[in-house]
Amino acid sequence: MDSRGASAYTAGMSSHIRVSKHTFVYDCADPAALAGFYAGLLGWSIDPESDDRWVDLVPPEGSAFTLSFQRIDGYVAPTWPEGDVPQQAHLDFDVPSLEEAGRLAEASGAKRHPVQPSETGSFVVYADPAGHLFCLCAE
Repeated sequence: MDSRGASAYTAGMSSHIRVSKHTFVYDCADPAALAGFYAGLLGWSIDPESDDRWVDLVPPEGSAFTLSFQRIDGYVAPTWPEGDVPQQAHLDFDVPSLEEAGRLAEASGAKRHPVQPSETGSFVVYADPAGHLFCLCAE
């Protein structure tokens, strides 16, 4: 890193992109259903202009981060920790109570994953209804 904090990769660049919104997009078989799961879990709403191939969530006002869901024909859920379809990304949600958040996640349709790699209990791995993994992490 140089004195400005830029890596060697970006040090020669004269500028950088300015991002106004960060979107994490999940591939899935049923975008409306998966968006409904996350909308309920997070208390966000579904963008009414979404369609059957792409659904956007609307986060709380002031947030520059959102989730979107796109239909992929032939979608196959990731397998973890081993298998033919590796996990490629996951979300972490920092929460004040793992127990309370876990109950809410399961009531929304999440399943606690049988593999729990945390040795200290500081996070719990869940799978959403489409099989994507996410973690609830102690604040």
